[in-house]
Amino acid sequence: MAHTRTTDVLIAGAGPVGLSAAAELRRHGVHCRLVDRLPERLPYAKAVGIQPRTLEIWDRMGLARAVLEAAVPMRGQLIYVNGREQARIDLALPPEVPYGFAALPQYETERLLEEYVAGLGTTIERGTELLSFTQDADGVTARLGTDSGATEEVRARYLIGCDGAHSIVRKGLGLGFEGGAFPEEYMLADVEADWDLPYGYGVRSSHRADDGSTDDVLVCIPLPGAGRYRMSMLVPPELSTHATGRAPARVDGVAHGLEGSRAPELSHIQAVVDRLTPRPAALSRMRWSSVFRISHRIVDRYGDGRVFVAGDAAHIHPPTGAQGMNTGIQDACNLAWKLALVVRGEAGPGLLTSYDAERRPVGEEVVGRTVRHATHGIETDPDDPRTLMLREAQLLASYRDGPLARSPYGPADAPQPGDRAPDCADLTDPVATYPLRLLDILRGRTGHVLLLYAADTAALAKAAEAAAAAGVAELSSGSPGTSDGPDPRPGLQTIAVLAREAASTAPDTLDVPGYRDAAGEFARLYRPDGPTGFVVRPDGQLGARFPLAATAAALSGYFTALSAPA
Repeated sequence: MAHTRTTDVLIAGAGPVGLSAAAELRRHGVHCRLVDRLPERLPYAKAVGIQPRTLEIWDRMGLARAVLEAAVPMRGQLIYVNGREQARIDLALPPEVPYGFAALPQYETERLLEEYVAGLGTTIERGTELLSFTQDADGVTARLGTDSGATEEVRARYLIGCDGAHSIVRKGLGLGFEGGAFPEEYMLADVEADWDLPYGYGVRSSHRADDGSTDDVLVCIPLPGAGRYRMSMLVPPELSTHATGRAPARVDGVAHGLEGSRAPELSHIQAVVDRLTPRPAALSRMRWSSVFRISHRIVDRYGDGRVFVAGDAAHIHPPTGAQGMNTGIQDACNLAWKLALVVRGEAGPGLLTSYDAERRPVGEEVVGRTVRHATHGIETDPDDPRTLMLREAQLLASYRDGPLARSPYGPADAPQPGDRAPDCADLTDPVATYPLRLLDILRGRTGHVLLLYAADTAALAKAAEAAAAAGVAELSSGSPGTSDGPDPRPGLQTIAVLAREAASTAPDTLDVPGYRDAAGEFARLYRPDGPTGFVVRPDGQLGARFPLAATAAALSGYFTALSAPA
């Protein structure tokens, strides 16, 4: 074994979740190694749905445009029972939400993320598997193995397990993973369909037996390409484990994921389409197919000490609503900015306990909701249509009850600490001849952003001075850790938003970047209670909300809490 190499963070698993963790860590200037046992990306369209919240996160990273150019819109779903249309669900969101729903094959998502991470100086070490690890008070010692049989010892300050449903990291930590498995087996296929169903709509067609039970189902999700869909359906009797004599695929007791030993043929897929689609459809050009099983489980905690799990390593559930990959990506982003602050010495290790406190309740809700939708159908959800769509878009995830949420301020129904920071339109700059969105202003920024809102430039200037004295000093304290590259500590970035009613005042008289709320959209969505300050966390959630006169105290309290030791 060669000498021990060191890194800040070791990431096991280079799917969308591991790549997202690496992207955020590298954006924050933290060195990481990203290993994956597979020699190359799998050419499977497994997770295909991209939620609006994920696109917002990618927008801040500067990745959204590349995704939009590769993806197709998901406009809704047509639901048929026994050949009759039962519902048409349009995936409509409020106009202030900047992105809609989209579909993109998982291998394309991975390609775009891989190229992004490579541009930041990190490449995937393929054919390299995490074999085991131990941790102590100062770090993690991991043993890696390669396809050639060589082994390597790595010393990392932290380890993130993004290594899927059969996670080595989860098992190494001894985490509980309670839940169960659906008894049904499913087929999955990537095919082209010649039919006249509307563009951008998915299809869920089922057969209901006389006793009211569903005994046959077909789900089709559009993919990029003319007539191309990812289709899933029940396995026919001749391919079932009972007919083939094979036992259900269970690795470490978890029956979840693709099973490569059974590949349905196009005729198997066509037979289901012939039975269930409302209009005839000829299938062709099947790119791949597989049999898969579904379980629903969640860990009892998202980490232990210096080791954490994210994505399928932490939670698995039915693919209903395309929640899994997106939830995992948001796990990764939540953890990564916190790790970056701790590695750089700008926050205490106690900050990392908030990862479990914030993300595990989200995982529990997603597992429960997807199981209900898979069992009874999304159309039976009791929420009103607006709430249902916002939740499916993952725009309602909130950490109000988490340990980082500061005291609420202003109207109770306004965005409060822990909630998503809304995007808004029609912010104008004295030089630009076109209006901007808040996402345009936040794009590319790392770290926390302070938004100061008032109708009086004197009040804005005073608050900005308080932020310079309190916020930047808090963020810049401590030792820099072992990060590499240019100075990764941008401090607290302050932006002023001048109220619409201050029409005669120019925001460019301030010493910080200033924009005018030209149409009053910021005020409508953020509902400030007079002059108000907002801290936007690196993951796009609100960290604090406070009266502008209390800027110094509010920032000191927020960043002191982040820096508190464990």
